[in-house]
Amino acid sequence: MTALDNMDGRQTVFEAILARRSVRSFTSREVDKVTIDTLLEAAVRAPTNLHEEPWAFAIVQDRTLLDHLSERARSIEGDAVRREFGEPGASLFHDAGTLILICCQPTVFRSADCWLAAENLLLAACAIGLGTCIVGSSLGILNVPESKAMLGIPETFSVTVPIIIGFPEHQSTPTGRKRPLVLSWTPATRG
Repeated sequence: MTALDNMDGRQTVFEAILARRSVRSFTSREVDKVTIDTLLEAAVRAPTNLHEEPWAFAIVQDRTLLDHLSERARSIEGDAVRREFGEPGASLFHDAGTLILICCQPTVFRSADCWLAAENLLLAACAIGLGTCIVGSSLGILNVPESKAMLGIPETFSVTVPIIIGFPEHQSTPTGRKRPLVLSWTPATRG
């Protein structure tokens, strides 16, 4: 059974937007290749500046490698990571079994395109019952040359968006959001 088997009860786009949460507690169930391929298909359907489609992906499902990267982050990033993840042995990747890295050759617009691809991926994952979380605090360790070599990421590429994915341990509770701050609204003129 794959996560795609949940597609019969799929959500509308707006329902997925309202339901999406950052998940930081996952079951041990693995996300299968068919589901990951579907999420990547959603990602590459994102808007892109000048139709460049600059994104590239690295998929990590090796839990030993994820643990190794998490420990290296503690030693390299130091206090910032220790404050966020506290106790020794706590996983930077929240024990998720899948890490999808959205990469590009960095420029402003290419990085923005990658974030748009990330949003598509996050919403698609939510719609099929998966949990996700962007782990921005892992960017430092993921972009050092040694880590990029371990992950098969060419030197000319940078990890822009690291996303953990898995089956949520429990249902996340809704969080409130501020109302939109509208700085100005120029009404249409009637002529």
